[in-house]
Amino acid sequence: MKRARQRILKPRNPLAIAPLLKKGGAHQRQDKRASRARQKSALRRQDTET
Repeated sequence: MKRARQRILKPRNPLAIAPLLKKGGAHQRQDKRASRARQKSALRRQDTET
């Protein structure tokens, strides 16, 4: 039986990859509820440290 032909991988464009990598990162909500929740959790964290 013949072996299946291997598909040759096309090299990626290095100029296009760099901007795509910058897009990632941690996503956070921007609304009022999210900011209040962050403040509340920071306050709780502060209470447990002292």
